[in-house]
Amino acid sequence: MNLKKIFIVLIVLIMSMFAFVGCNKEENIEEAVNNYAKLLNDGKYEELYEELSNESKKYIDEEYESKEGFVQKYFNIYSAMGVNNIRIDMKDSENKLEIPITITMNTIAGELKFDDANIKLVKEDNKYKVLWNESLILPQMIQGDKIRVKTTNGSRGRILDRNDNLLAYNGEVNFINIVPGIFEENKNENIIKMADILDISEEYIEDKLNKSTNSDEALFIVKVSNYEQEKVKKLSDINGVSVQKGISRVYAQGEAFGSLLGYIGSITEEELSKNSNKGYTSYSQIGKNGLEQVYEDELRAKEGVHIYIERGDEQITIAKTEASDGEDIKLSIDSELQEDIYNQMNKEKGASIAMDPKTGEVLAMVSSPSYDSNTLVTYKTKTIAQNWEKSNNAEFDNRANNAYSPGSTMKLITASIGLENKVINPNEKMEIKGLYWQNSSSWGDYKVTRVKDAGSVNLYEAVKYSDNIYFADKSIKIGAEKYIEEAKKFGIGVKSTFEYPMAKSQISNNGKLEDELLLADTGYGQGEVLTTPLEITMAYSSLGNDGNIMTPRLVISENNEAKIYSKAISKDYLPELKKCFSAVINDSDGSGNLAKIKGVNLAGKTGTAEIKGSKDDKSGSENSWFAAVDLDNSKIAISMVMEDMKEKSTSQYLVPKVKNVIENYLNRK
Repeated sequence: MNLKKIFIVLIVLIMSMFAFVGCNKEENIEEAVNNYAKLLNDGKYEELYEELSNESKKYIDEEYESKEGFVQKYFNIYSAMGVNNIRIDMKDSENKLEIPITITMNTIAGELKFDDANIKLVKEDNKYKVLWNESLILPQMIQGDKIRVKTTNGSRGRILDRNDNLLAYNGEVNFINIVPGIFEENKNENIIKMADILDISEEYIEDKLNKSTNSDEALFIVKVSNYEQEKVKKLSDINGVSVQKGISRVYAQGEAFGSLLGYIGSITEEELSKNSNKGYTSYSQIGKNGLEQVYEDELRAKEGVHIYIERGDEQITIAKTEASDGEDIKLSIDSELQEDIYNQMNKEKGASIAMDPKTGEVLAMVSSPSYDSNTLVTYKTKTIAQNWEKSNNAEFDNRANNAYSPGSTMKLITASIGLENKVINPNEKMEIKGLYWQNSSSWGDYKVTRVKDAGSVNLYEAVKYSDNIYFADKSIKIGAEKYIEEAKKFGIGVKSTFEYPMAKSQISNNGKLEDELLLADTGYGQGEVLTTPLEITMAYSSLGNDGNIMTPRLVISENNEAKIYSKAISKDYLPELKKCFSAVINDSDGSGNLAKIKGVNLAGKTGTAEIKGSKDDKSGSENSWFAAVDLDNSKIAISMVMEDMKEKSTSQYLVPKVKNVIENYLNRK
């Protein structure tokens, strides 16, 4: 190789080395900036401190006294601003160690974007370190600046019933305080009195007093609802107790509405993280259950936020938003009906939903037992705490949106499908001998059982006597595919579009009825079929609305138009079904006869659903059902299910409760 060629090769090698070094340098710079951005975004301020230059650390130690002071400053500022999702984008620059950047971050005042920021780097010990100053907290900041965050509150939206009665609103509550210097003059006696009136532990008050550092400063104990004025008056009579009025969420109607409305409470870290882009802070209140949670976005008031730099007497605005009130929501609920149903259920486990057959408006939506939402925003007495513990918190299982085995209430659906598909001739009797039946010997030992040995029965008698054998036979003759398809007209197996979250109903665990035994059991409401109380109410409402089921509506302030959900029952068969299901109530030997109201034509059906671990299970529990509809005026359709009723008669115990509800409601209308 001649000298010229060697020289060219050397030049290429040298240039390649410089290119490699330059590229590597750029990659290291980018890596340093990205690492800084990641630590900042993750809130790892201690690790971020270690990525700073020695000069920066010296400045920080002098200005903020220590690394801990630096960490605390970042934490305080970014927490107050609600900073998250920080992004740093590098721009092109001739000076590789002073890089123009764009910083964006989400805050409680919305997204902030700074296009004119810079980040400086220095090389120390073969690593690129950040040259830090206050502009890396916020680009406008300089030494000595303070960040201020001021918030102004809007008002959370109200929840009203159909008659504009307040159900949830922002109102006055009583803040019960102690002035230690006065209270402790007769400390022991006062603690005993106060604990007795409030029904709280004496230790709780004692602990509050022990933590007090200023005997002249009022010490907050609990909030007491304005609905408990007698309690407030007794507390006011204790020397050293002061009562101050304040604003809090107030629930006007008590336990009957607890599960429906839910409550609000302090936001948790998990909720804050989940709603990180919505402007919540660690001090925010948020819907915890019921409609307060479902309609959180609509009800929630937006806080006004002013983020600014305080520089001497100057205020430099970083971001500013105005406060806004939440939206009111109006429900279709009739408060008197809701209260009446809850009282009739007497805190026994179960649920009931009533609706207007003509409009689809849900008039009541009750879960029993329930809780007073005020308890969750004021304080919990010892008695309430003990009751909840004893019930294993049964009050917080919202049964109104649970799915249950429907029992014999399913027979309306089977009867309708059977008539529609010419499987049922209402005048034709099915020959049945005895109380037990099976379709073929292939069933082995399994047999369908009926309660009454009524001999051969037609549709009218099968409905009135609730004959399981008749409906098991007819469901088999309908066939699995047709049964599943037609059951969807009644909402079974269809995803609910109702405003309130509902458990999904099902025709079976896998959505099929391939097994003949399962198909037979489904026809009379056993097997694996599950429905919500809402769907049973909807099904029976069709008898009072020309066979049509209306789309159920709860929040009428936004869903104010009546629409047909399904033409569930053909008008050709509606008279026959009305006749059959009226017999359940009107005939003296009907299972729902105790629901008969003079001058009112009702149709309905009782039902008992066996809850078993297996077909041979003899120790399972039973749920009782009764559904009914007003046929003449079509003002109300209702279903009620009560759990663990094995020792109680559906006809004797549950049916009169529903009758009382219907009669009381119709007398008001």
